[in-house]
Amino acid sequence: MMKTEELKLTQEWDKVFPKSEKVGHRKVTFVNHFGITLAADMYIPAQAEGKLPAIAVSGPFGACKEQASGLYAQTMAERGFLAIAFDPSFTGESGGYPRAMHSPDINTEDFQAAVDFLSVQENVDKERIGIIGICGWGGMALNAAAMDTRIKGTVASTMYDMTRVSAKGYFDEADSPEARFEMKKALNAQRTEDYRNGAYALAGGVVDPLPEDAPFFVKDYYDYYKTDRGYHVRSLNSNSGWNMTSSLSFINMPILAYSDEIQSAVLVIHGEKAHSRYFGEDAFKKLKGDNKELMIIPGAVHTDLYDRTDIIPFDKIEEFFRKYLV
Repeated sequence: MMKTEELKLTQEWDKVFPKSEKVGHRKVTFVNHFGITLAADMYIPAQAEGKLPAIAVSGPFGACKEQASGLYAQTMAERGFLAIAFDPSFTGESGGYPRAMHSPDINTEDFQAAVDFLSVQENVDKERIGIIGICGWGGMALNAAAMDTRIKGTVASTMYDMTRVSAKGYFDEADSPEARFEMKKALNAQRTEDYRNGAYALAGGVVDPLPEDAPFFVKDYYDYYKTDRGYHVRSLNSNSGWNMTSSLSFINMPILAYSDEIQSAVLVIHGEKAHSRYFGEDAFKKLKGDNKELMIIPGAVHTDLYDRTDIIPFDKIEEFFRKYLV
């Protein structure tokens, strides 16, 4: 028998984007196979009738559903899809302990649990379910699509492969056994300290105050997570960040091993000037079939695809799901 946690869910509108009058909204929960209860916002097109195509959205990595994933979900509902934006395990309003943890296995399962939930809703056509992963959850979405044959279409927007960047550093500049050994040595020493202290140290969110010589993409992250544009009290990136030692599983367990076996449709979207563009392009190169597409947005940086509705190609995303959620 599935057991659920009792979650404390905020009922007032507390998103970083305006509420649309074109959709209905309510909080929902569902349980993954690890017994963790996940919290989500469900967005339903106004005056919707019959069984609808449905989309599950999550990301960016270290964000919460009140940020970019909620904006994506609400926008897709405005376009006729039932959509949910969920907080991954151990984060936001979702359950799981310790807090602020991540795992390549559990976070892939979070997407599959969202598909479980959507598949049994009376107003959802279970044969027409897709997923959208933003930033680090773009990689998790592809990982889920490689496993879950119920997923008919996947959009990876401004994606990261978090296991790659954790094990090899940005642009693979720390890709050596020696560098990984030193990383693991430090993280395992921190595990000892955490156990001695009876508490888990946090890695910190986006750096604050922002150094003048910070890389441009760190400045972009600051502009989103640390200002009124995107700050949220439940966002790890806006506040104290992830559990420091949770990166060990990402270092040791790469995702996307079987992404070349994804038979369903995939749309990879990235900004031309995004520091993370190589993640999307390399992931796309591994995909097979004529139902795979890479879309590069001219002039866009990584965080433009979080909330810039004049840049996010929602027309293309809708067209993609209309074509493949059949």
